[in-house]
Amino acid sequence: LLDLFEALIAADDLAGWNGLGVVVQAYQKRALPTLTWLIDLARRTGHRIPIRLVKGAYWDTEVKRAQEAGLADYPVFTRKVATDTSYIACARTMLAARDTIFPQFATHNAHTLSAVEVLSGGKGDFEYQRLHGMGESLYELYHEVKKASAVGAGTRIYAPVGSHEDLLAYLVRRLLENGANTSFVNRMADDEAPIETLIADPVAQMARETPRRNPNIPLPKDMLPNRLNSSGFLWSDPSSSEPVRIAMLEALCESVTAGPIIAGARRGGQSAPTFDPADRRRLIGRVTLATQQDALDALNCAHRAQRAWDAVGGSARAAILERAADLYEKNRVRLMALAVREGGKTLATALGELREAVDYLRYYGGEARRLFSEPMPMPGPTGESNELTLHGKGVFACISPWNFPLAIFTGQVAGALAAGNAVLAKPAGPTPLIAAAAVNLLHEAGVPKEVLHLLPGSGSKLGGVLFPDTRLSGVVLTGSTEAAMVINRALAARNGPIATVLAETGGQNAMIVDSTALPEQVARDAVTSAFDSAGQRCSALRVLFVQEDVADKMLDMILGAMDQLTVGDPMEPTTDIGPVIDEASRETLELHAARMTREAKLLRKLPLRPEHEAGVFFSPHVFEIASIAQLEHEVFGPVLHVVRYGAGRLDKVCEAINATGFGLTLGIHSRITETAAFVRERVNVGNIYVNRNQIGAVVGVQPFGGEGLSGTGPKAGGPHYMLRFALERTFTVNTTASGGNAALLSSS
Repeated sequence: LLDLFEALIAADDLAGWNGLGVVVQAYQKRALPTLTWLIDLARRTGHRIPIRLVKGAYWDTEVKRAQEAGLADYPVFTRKVATDTSYIACARTMLAARDTIFPQFATHNAHTLSAVEVLSGGKGDFEYQRLHGMGESLYELYHEVKKASAVGAGTRIYAPVGSHEDLLAYLVRRLLENGANTSFVNRMADDEAPIETLIADPVAQMARETPRRNPNIPLPKDMLPNRLNSSGFLWSDPSSSEPVRIAMLEALCESVTAGPIIAGARRGGQSAPTFDPADRRRLIGRVTLATQQDALDALNCAHRAQRAWDAVGGSARAAILERAADLYEKNRVRLMALAVREGGKTLATALGELREAVDYLRYYGGEARRLFSEPMPMPGPTGESNELTLHGKGVFACISPWNFPLAIFTGQVAGALAAGNAVLAKPAGPTPLIAAAAVNLLHEAGVPKEVLHLLPGSGSKLGGVLFPDTRLSGVVLTGSTEAAMVINRALAARNGPIATVLAETGGQNAMIVDSTALPEQVARDAVTSAFDSAGQRCSALRVLFVQEDVADKMLDMILGAMDQLTVGDPMEPTTDIGPVIDEASRETLELHAARMTREAKLLRKLPLRPEHEAGVFFSPHVFEIASIAQLEHEVFGPVLHVVRYGAGRLDKVCEAINATGFGLTLGIHSRITETAAFVRERVNVGNIYVNRNQIGAVVGVQPFGGEGLSGTGPKAGGPHYMLRFALERTFTVNTTASGGNAALLSSS
């Protein structure tokens, strides 16, 4: 933003005009350095830049964003008194440069106004600003006092301008800000508030604060009660992101190989090349596929090693998984580079993928410590002890998808390992390289090599020898509903112990938008939900239901936002949408688009450029359809379908969504709480999101998984997930068998 401002100031068209200003927010830690830069810019260009100083309008959003992004620290001060102190420091800097800039102080705080007056030395050449309808008494008194001296600064009154729909959210936010307990306006209206607290010097207050940081707002890494939050950064910050991107490019200079890893040993065999989906001319590495004999050897080894791994206990397994999480973060450049080049992830989604994998390792490690470390005492009669313990079931096959080749792969494997099981990990066909890197890191962290094996290869071939074998205790699958049914039938046909199946499958995910929804928010969230990751998320938005009263306005904004998207090489920072995973996926999408073009109304199709021909790209589409029933199956890619509905037919919309049989994710955009509650009570889905996007479920925060045709449960990243991997055993002891109940007798 400052680069843009500098370019505008230097533009010949604006020469001699001093009306282009900028707002600086004092709650940001960068406020003073920003002011220093702006003052220098003004001196270099000869422009007298108007600079408006405010406390800051979105403090809570800044805090939340830093937590979600896993930043090392907050970009804003976490104590209000620190913000007040920063404001005064910024004001002093601005007033000292009045010959270069035009200071503008926006405040309704009497102490802040007084401080500015003192710092100004009684000289003008600056102005105050207040919101229309606020601070009237304060500024009337100020101008009354200054009338005699005729030196006071002017006051600019500003007011929002626009329609009722656009202004309501802004006005509500300002009311909430001024109604906060720490607000000067709020405390002024409190007759019981001591005058000493209203006129207290924030600089002196800040000097007394120990610690300076607000202890009630922990650092982003410490925000979760039982584990560390995964670390991240903002791709929009070049100082932190560009070195990572350059290192990622360097990491891909060498070819990568993968193959079966059995008991820690890499199996040989004929290898095949793998190519970048963004450019099929670009060789990434080579992969050797596992044979059926490799699968049987891995099963034999895992079956022998599982009991000892289970006996290690939950705390020891937790420590290993937490070490693995640290290793993932230490090796993030290589893992993210593979996610981009092998999986077609954009830079932002590659970072998200890494963080989700780290979160799975730490979360399931914590669950292992909680559930599998110590026996659970059970109630019973006197003279008897009863304990319940959890144990691993045996050997699990973990079959992961290509759309989350690191996160879901790691989550499946970590959940099974944490519960005391041995694992045969089968990555998706298009993404074996990143899976091999993950397995090597898990082994390095301390997972016994006999307990975790990697089997890249054909699912039907490997399953043909593994599924009939009764030593296989269960299968974890993320994939299609059809694949889950085939596996379930194969396991059920065995003459042996009933196997466990955990399946997360597809969804016909919808978003419902009513007439009260904010158009800008809907546009942002619908476009993100539908087209992030090229629509190749289980949770991606497929069908947008828009109330017909506002449909035209909503669709104009959605299509306008869509037009701003960039399709291209995912390694480029400007790319929003990368390739689809392979030619078969693209062909399926092309067939669907051709059908929709005949049977529905095409609203938008983004153009592809000649350079896209070298990769597996598919143009994002938006179609308007009459009913969700027109969709015969899930369309796994960047295709959004829009359905209009009448104001009184919300119940019919819910029925139509349920009729698909899927139940994975649902978005609701409404400013009416009762509307969200109405939909929640009627729609059978696993994850509902209100007034936000419907992708990016966070481990341990939004456990993810569906119902019906969308999966078996329990939810991944939730408190019940690991119980599906566990056996329960009780141990009862008659403590009086050796001659009486001493504890009972001593209490009499």
